[in-house]
Amino acid sequence: MDKKIFNNLEELNKSFTELLKGLLSEKERVTISLSGGSTPKSLFDHWAKNHVKDIEWNKIFLFWGDERCVPPTDEQSNYKMTKDHLLDFVPIPESNIFRIKGENEPEEEAIRYSAVLDEELDLRNNIPSFDLVILGMGDDGHTASIFPHEMHLWDKKENCVVAVHPDSGQKRVSITGKIINNAERVVMLVTGANKAEKVKLVIDSQDQVKDTYPTARVMPTSGNLYWYLDTEAARLLK
Repeated sequence: MDKKIFNNLEELNKSFTELLKGLLSEKERVTISLSGGSTPKSLFDHWAKNHVKDIEWNKIFLFWGDERCVPPTDEQSNYKMTKDHLLDFVPIPESNIFRIKGENEPEEEAIRYSAVLDEELDLRNNIPSFDLVILGMGDDGHTASIFPHEMHLWDKKENCVVAVHPDSGQKRVSITGKIINNAERVVMLVTGANKAEKVKLVIDSQDQVKDTYPTARVMPTSGNLYWYLDTEAARLLK
């Protein structure tokens, strides 16, 4: 585990951009699983403003780690957030974008997207493997759309499952722990003082809380786990 702590979002975004450029320099095709949330939104804005021309967008293939079961025009859609803040501004080919279709029947879409991952990703350990998975962490310790009340979904044999938000009851399609932990690199983007307590628990006491918080189960077999934190989120760490 590699912890990187930044004074502000701008520093975090710049460092993450260098990570991405390093990946692009090594490979002709880079597959990325995106996350929703405010920190990725800031990253997308940074790319749209500063890196339209110096990132090799044609080599990037975008997927999503989870999606709310809403149409792609809905304000809650992770795809719409990415489109509004990134895709509308950078020259990434339409054929490189593989969205979860939140408007579809959830169970059928989980099956369809599982097949997309089987077809589009390289295999490692006979499991589809992303070059890079970007994850966030909710205040409750969830990641992707695997919530604490549905920990059993993490260990499902399928690539994708249907999850249910504990408060709203909204259905979501999410990749499983099998896919997350088989990625070549996983980056946790976590910012804000409201995340500090869970960050400390998950990083300092991972073994003790791995049955409580899905984020504590993020342990890629590659060993390449990076936490990108701001000082607020990291303030309780040793």
